[in-house]
Amino acid sequence: MFKKILVANRGEIALRIQRACRELGVKAVMVYSEADKEAKYVKLAEEAVCIGPAASPLSYLNMPAIISAAEVTDAEAIHPGYGFLSENADFAERVEKSGFQFIGPTPESIRIMGDKVSAKQAMIRAGVPCVPGSEGELPDDPVQIRRIAKAVGYPVIIKAAGGGGGRGMRVVHTEAALVNAVQMTKAEAGAAFGNPAVYMEKFLQNPRHVEIQIMADKHRNAVYLGERDCSMQRRHQKVIEEAPAPGIPRKLIDKIGERCVAACKKINYRGAGTFEFLYENGEFYFIEMNTRVQVEHPVTEWVTGVDIVKTQIMVAAGERLPFTQKQIQIRGHAIECRINAEDPFKFTPSPGRVTSWHMPGGPGVRVDSHVYNNYFVPPNYDSMIGKLIVHGDTREQALARMQTALNETVIEGINTNVPLHRELMVDAKFMQGGTNIHYLEHWLSQHKR
Repeated sequence: MFKKILVANRGEIALRIQRACRELGVKAVMVYSEADKEAKYVKLAEEAVCIGPAASPLSYLNMPAIISAAEVTDAEAIHPGYGFLSENADFAERVEKSGFQFIGPTPESIRIMGDKVSAKQAMIRAGVPCVPGSEGELPDDPVQIRRIAKAVGYPVIIKAAGGGGGRGMRVVHTEAALVNAVQMTKAEAGAAFGNPAVYMEKFLQNPRHVEIQIMADKHRNAVYLGERDCSMQRRHQKVIEEAPAPGIPRKLIDKIGERCVAACKKINYRGAGTFEFLYENGEFYFIEMNTRVQVEHPVTEWVTGVDIVKTQIMVAAGERLPFTQKQIQIRGHAIECRINAEDPFKFTPSPGRVTSWHMPGGPGVRVDSHVYNNYFVPPNYDSMIGKLIVHGDTREQALARMQTALNETVIEGINTNVPLHRELMVDAKFMQGGTNIHYLEHWLSQHKR
């Protein structure tokens, strides 16, 4: 096991990794920007290093600064968390060339799965079902583009090969709009991701977003930890996640989970990873793989009893997975609400000082947050300030616990989306389970404030 790990992230995930290190008896070095010097994990740190000013490119995306911090503190490994540099193959490569262990997949795996075109091709070879679409990057020839779209069938969606986070996508309903949409997406992709390549997929009308969590070690062992339903989304950004996915037969989950495990072994994958699928009419269609820990990992931890972050660290240190597939049992139901510093219905960011912070407790309630009373939420980063997670023996009990927990939550001084969550938890369709990825957008259009 490592003696010291540098945590190259911020916010709730930095605190989460710090806690996992403490449980393993590993020292955690926390890095922070000038805007985050008052963060809870910095105050709790045995060692902390300021890596630059508030702007992400000068701090959390500054590879030399992070590697220098690891060098001066004698860290042995770097945990990238999620976001920032977590899926940057060049960063993973620089970490390992500098003599540190990157707590995540190999740079080669990140490159394969980070490019949506090569990821899809790898999954087709591994027998994982994919959304019908172009076999690879779209050509420049308008005639060929139209021919591909006609074969796929409208509506289609144009996606950036290097995209992510809900950006670099455009839905096209008619042939007349096709070529212009492709050119616009290419231009946006080049500017946003440094990669203008785009591909085409059939646009499924009413799918759900269901993902499979996997863990793999360096000894070619891989296990899937059940599934999560992340269909409650706004602008392709997840708002509520739950495990297991309501109403999907276990046999189907096991079948797709086994294929994901086989794919991991085929590409020699290591660490935590998530296969994301669209699910419609009893069929799974692969869309992408996230080669890192997910924001929504706590719901899987609760229903499986597996500590995903600790397991990430253990397998990076060369240990074998401490469990087999047969030992993974799904127990009860878990739901996660992302708590964002934003207007609950207009979604404008709401940074500022938290004048009152009271989080709920009781059986089956977990809060992952770096925020505390009088903490200043900086305007420089993503608006998520925490996660409220509950677990119950049944989905009905989990829903009741989340309703109670949200009603106990008090955050003052800034706006948050807690009022939105309170309304969604008593929405008849959501309570029934199985809503599709368009449901929340439709709900919001009907509940304008």
